[in-house]
Amino acid sequence: MTFSENYYPSQDGLKLYYREYGSSEDACPLICLSGLTRSSADFHDFAMRYSKTRKVFALDYRGRGKSEYDQDYKNYNPQVYLGDIFAFLTTKEIEKALFVGTSLGGLLTMAMAGLAKNFIAGAILNDVGPEVDTSGSSRILDYVGKDVRFESFKDAADKQKELYGGAYPDISEDDWMGQAETTFMYDEAAKNYRLNYDLSLGKALAEQLNSDEQLDLWPFFQALGDVPTLSIRGALSDVLSETVFERMKKENPNMEALVLKNRGHVPLLNEPEALTILDTFIAGVR
Repeated sequence: MTFSENYYPSQDGLKLYYREYGSSEDACPLICLSGLTRSSADFHDFAMRYSKTRKVFALDYRGRGKSEYDQDYKNYNPQVYLGDIFAFLTTKEIEKALFVGTSLGGLLTMAMAGLAKNFIAGAILNDVGPEVDTSGSSRILDYVGKDVRFESFKDAADKQKELYGGAYPDISEDDWMGQAETTFMYDEAAKNYRLNYDLSLGKALAEQLNSDEQLDLWPFFQALGDVPTLSIRGALSDVLSETVFERMKKENPNMEALVLKNRGHVPLLNEPEALTILDTFIAGVR
């Protein structure tokens, strides 16, 4: 195995999973934070590429992947996720790290910048900004928490392509199979493949999106102004709009910005154009 599998305790006693890649400590570690329903597996190729020069950690949030599910669905919220990340940093005695956050992971990275910037050596925001476009949030709410099952990974891959082909018009059949394998897990009891997260997440998300208490994330984003920051947008994204992306560039003139054609929400971070920029940016954060 090219990585070690580990667990750490949350502040409220859940057993949370993370992957650790590499051994070099010549540069600060890289911490990978996935999207809302995703897991550490999304970052495998990314972690393999960058673990040659630094340690790379990829976390499963509570209720995702191999982390323990929470009996109280209301704990599936950003404040609790931040507490879990701080517990991880404490467990591993990490004082500073380069964070790469996809979607929700990017929101959490911005929140950390506003609350505890001392931990952030650099930030990579993958297709997310301080405002989420309503078309994207509505689409996400429509599918999160639905009990979708398939008889095989091939069936799952075909459905993924049907649903999300517009966001990835040029990826291969093998890529779609890879997407299915990181999205679904085998259910021994039902003898089929189910989503690799706690379906209660859908109820939590619905309550959060319908709440009157919506936090303004622009001040958190602005806290990254003196931190090396790279923001990546998929040109077809329905989550990070072009308008918000342009404002981000104005609010933070030091931010590096990249738009990837033929990508919606979210870029896979294996695109050749992205890797060229990522290689240089990551090497520059020590």
